[in-house]
Amino acid sequence: MHMLTAFFFVIVLTLEVDWQLPYHELIGLWTLGALLVGVCALPAGWIADRWSAPGMMIVMFAGMGLACGICALAGGPDGMLAGLALLGVFAAIYHPVGIPWLVRNSGASGKALGINGIFGGIGVAAAGLVAGTISDTFGWRAAFVVPGLVSFATGIAMYACLRSGRITDSRALRDGGDDLRRNTLVRGFLILLFTMFALGFVYQASQSAFPKLFDQRLDEWTGSGTAAVGALITIVYGVAAVMQLIGGYLADRFPLKPVYVGSFLVLTPLLALVAAAQGMPLIVAATGSVLLSTAALPAENMLLARYTPQKHQGLVFGLKFVLAFGTAPVAIWFVAKMHAASGDFAGLFVMLAGLAGLAVAAAMLLPVAGQPPKAAMAGP
Repeated sequence: MHMLTAFFFVIVLTLEVDWQLPYHELIGLWTLGALLVGVCALPAGWIADRWSAPGMMIVMFAGMGLACGICALAGGPDGMLAGLALLGVFAAIYHPVGIPWLVRNSGASGKALGINGIFGGIGVAAAGLVAGTISDTFGWRAAFVVPGLVSFATGIAMYACLRSGRITDSRALRDGGDDLRRNTLVRGFLILLFTMFALGFVYQASQSAFPKLFDQRLDEWTGSGTAAVGALITIVYGVAAVMQLIGGYLADRFPLKPVYVGSFLVLTPLLALVAAAQGMPLIVAATGSVLLSTAALPAENMLLARYTPQKHQGLVFGLKFVLAFGTAPVAIWFVAKMHAASGDFAGLFVMLAGLAGLAVAAAMLLPVAGQPPKAAMAGP
């Protein structure tokens, strides 16, 4: 899921040449799909609660494969827009369905959730390498077809496992944060609404902009092909992926608030450095910014679980994923507008640094919730 929602940012570099359309127009084709990843999270979770979590995951894999096929057949922007929108609808299933399903079946162990988070990061990292290599070798249509076939085949394999009983769906309930006072819950939740928006916006905008930013500022490294850009994106997100496990380790062993605030505190200057850096400093700063954005997630999810009564956790985590992915269309719009206005992303990353700085101030106001229960969620 993470790969299929990130690979268009590299494929678009080939489409620029093939369709002879400007970057800001093509990147905007993913806006509706990105919006649907967030908007459809709540109904996806609602259906899973009343039907079947693994059943919904099968629908996700098969549906994403179908959507990739539609994208591959697109003859112009309208067809691509429709295929990407459908991809967003099916990709929306994962977070509100897959993460709670994992929590129920793993006992919310930090190790299981950390490994899961690493694979989410690997998916984003693989998107650049897979899309860039296939686009350069076989064309952009194949870059949709090959991952789409793998996704569809995964859905079929998962269906077979469900029918044979190899996978199941536990419905065991977990403890929440009901021991905290109402005003503490409300205060913590409202502050987290802003910091979650900030972290989601920074991550989505960076993910959208990095391929084009690397293409522009690292031309001596990347040449004229998209495979080299994709490889650099893979390195950046691959190195950062392991921080899900390290972030979970820190959140398990230290107070959550300092871990969360510290992530934003270091993230702020790194984003400012991305705005002006060239060459190796750019790669280091970009990797560091993704690394910090990823490392903050376990603490963020544990804090949210701590500030949420058990009976409302499904709804609240659904809202989190709506908010996290709802930032994507806004972020993509900003990326497109900033590039159209200046031809570069310096202003964009200055703005992101400012947003991260505001998140530091907001996170400092979080009430001290203590150590969260082991059942707290932490996902990619």
